[in-house]
Amino acid sequence: MPDATALPRGALLGFDFGQARIGVALGNTEVAIAHPLETIASDSNDQRFARIAALIGEWAPAALIVGLPVHADGTPHEMTRLARKFAQRLHGRFGLPVWLVDERHTSQVAEHQLNDAGLRGRRQKPALDQVAAQLILQSFLDMPDAAGSERL
Repeated sequence: MPDATALPRGALLGFDFGQARIGVALGNTEVAIAHPLETIASDSNDQRFARIAALIGEWAPAALIVGLPVHADGTPHEMTRLARKFAQRLHGRFGLPVWLVDERHTSQVAEHQLNDAGLRGRRQKPALDQVAAQLILQSFLDMPDAAGSERL
């Protein structure tokens, strides 16, 4: 488990990884607030990572936070493996610390929040992944000493 001195300080980018879309959120450790940023919708890894590189250039994050999907009981599944691979690629390409955060139920919570805001059905799709990324990043910001997360 990491100690508090190893925790990032400053801007953070959070990611909700998906095979078709990647939700992105922005947060800052000084105010401990995350907000939705955008959804990257591309099947091309080159396009995805080019957009991520542009976001890293724009926001200069201290670290990247990636949601780690698991079954409700905590056991891994295929998306767990793919999200880990995505996190490892981020770390390898950009040389930034990457933290993996349990993302159980974030998509469902994001869907409920968007429903409450009046966005339903197809109107919800463009925002769903970035709101899920916001929830992932906010959960990291809310954790004392990054308890429950894993650093690459």
